[in-house]
Amino acid sequence: MTAISGNTMKLILNLFNNLKSLVAKHYPQLFARLKRHKSIVKFFMSGPVAGAVDLAVLYLMHGLFHFSIVLSTSVAYIFGFWVSFYLQKFWTFCNHNKQHVYQQLGLYFLLAFINLNLNGYFMHVLVDRCHVWYILAQLGVSLLIGLESFVIYKFVIFRKHHGDDCQ
Repeated sequence: MTAISGNTMKLILNLFNNLKSLVAKHYPQLFARLKRHKSIVKFFMSGPVAGAVDLAVLYLMHGLFHFSIVLSTSVAYIFGFWVSFYLQKFWTFCNHNKQHVYQQLGLYFLLAFINLNLNGYFMHVLVDRCHVWYILAQLGVSLLIGLESFVIYKFVIFRKHHGDDCQ
């Protein structure tokens, strides 16, 4: 799984670098603005990539190879989770310290579990009690949880250490 993950990560990072070069070349003013807020931009790019990996693995396992839906979704979730963790740690927050990776992974998983529960609670309140349209509610809740996650990732889980630098 590590070799597959490593190759997948190289492919994803290569795609991001190509996109970065394209934007820098054709939209230099936009690129300058995005560069000033690069960790936020990277954060909001990493989520959809992890989601796409999740869906791709689900499709391959269940759609093409006909594994059970429970096994397929479980394996797909694990792949998406791993891609998300890897991108957030090494790419978004440029935390290359591997000494505490297991502690960070545990905290990352704990936050994901807390966020799952927060999502359910806020959706219940907004949809069932406040009668907000469920799609609008989910967009708002996702944005709120995304902002909360960004702050916790940046200042707690993947906080900068001496020697961590990123492009």
